Amino acid sequence: MSRPDDPTVRLGRLDQAHVWHPFTQMAEWVHSEPLVIAAGEREFLIDTEGNRYIDGVSSLWCNLHGHRRPEIDEAIRVQLGRIAHSTLLGLASPPSIELAERLVGLAPGGLTRVFYSDSGATAVEIALKMAFQYWRQCDPPRPEKTRFVHLAEAYHGDTLGAVSVGGMDLFHALYRPLLFETIEAPAPYCYRCPLDTRPETCDQACAAAMEKILADRADETAAVIIEPLVQGAAGMITHPPGYLRRVADACRRHDVLLICDEVATGFGRTGRMFACEHEDVRPDLLCLAKGISGGYLPLAATLATDRIHAAFLGEHAEHRTFFHGHTYTGNALACAAGLASLDIFESDAVLDRIRDLERALAEGLAPVAALPHVGQVRQRGVMVGIELVADTDTREPYPPGIRMGARACEAAVRRGVWVRPLGDVVVLMPPYCTSDASLARILDAVRDGIAEATTP
Repeated sequence: MSRPDDPTVRLGRLDQAHVWHPFTQMAEWVHSEPLVIAAGEREFLIDTEGNRYIDGVSSLWCNLHGHRRPEIDEAIRVQLGRIAHSTLLGLASPPSIELAERLVGLAPGGLTRVFYSDSGATAVEIALKMAFQYWRQCDPPRPEKTRFVHLAEAYHGDTLGAVSVGGMDLFHALYRPLLFETIEAPAPYCYRCPLDTRPETCDQACAAAMEKILADRADETAAVIIEPLVQGAAGMITHPPGYLRRVADACRRHDVLLICDEVATGFGRTGRMFACEHEDVRPDLLCLAKGISGGYLPLAATLATDRIHAAFLGEHAEHRTFFHGHTYTGNALACAAGLASLDIFESDAVLDRIRDLERALAEGLAPVAALPHVGQVRQRGVMVGIELVADTDTREPYPPGIRMGARACEAAVRRGVWVRPLGDVVVLMPPYCTSDASLARILDAVRDGIAEATTP
């Protein structure tokens, strides 16, 4: 039995008294026993009691190479011996310059300019503002192009601009009066098709719907924003092959900018460095965050083409400047971590390791898919969503109050694997350094946790 003066008990009480956690019902949290993580090592999280948990979701999808990676630790220490941060407003810094060069070299062709910020939502806000301003300053100007097209069930962050182009009512409905008007296209969610079609016969009706929107409303549309290949927070919705290519081609036909939000899908998660590469898509604007620093420090980037950048050039009095910035834009410590992370991709042949993990996950998920309350297992690269349903024949979801996804994840945590659901979708996204033995433990814990939670 724990003592009142036990450090874990003390920290838990202080947390419940003062810390407001994201996406957490605090009325429930204050009656729980918080799991307080004090350390990490490779794919493991270590709590204040010394218990080890496999980090099955990469600390909210951002940790690429594991915790306490020596090369990244050292890069931050070296940079700390020089300077931790200096502003990019009127100054430049070596780590931000060098990382920008590396990102441009890796990104889809044509993306030559890097604007830094500090989170996925800010990267999206920047892309939206750039696209909006671009059409007012291009030659000839097109100020009537003010609308943004996004997918239903989209999630691009929690700031107001990002929420405006979101499509998840659970997260966003309350804030609708604060948001700007957008155009919503049906999500390519084959398991629960919004157009009531079947993948084998529909000829991608969802893509046709997007094409029609752009054909009808191109004159008012500034940009389409999309998470390429996988809609992460929507429940790991994997898009059918060719969908992204059709959207990109429609944007080009109708002179609409394409914004690809690779905050979740970037840096190897889908099996290539960027998800756009799978269908040879070159967006006008690319949003990056999460894994950009290896999961160490807040950092984000919005990459733009020369075409976009050129519209912001002019005399000072013309006020064509992009009037946007953040205090910690291009933070030196975060950029140093980002450079070290990219070095690891090369030294450890990380993309090859991702392919091995992808195959092992696919094999290990077969027994999970066979469970009686697993409706669908969706996988792209090392991004996995396991959708739990009350009835697999009718695809009837569980009532929200049952918290079935959370119950399954709690059962997995009791088995030493930290996972977190998206509603009733259990998510897996392990760090790339995860050993074969740890991957087997993840799959066993999730399978057994789902079985325990869904058994009457």
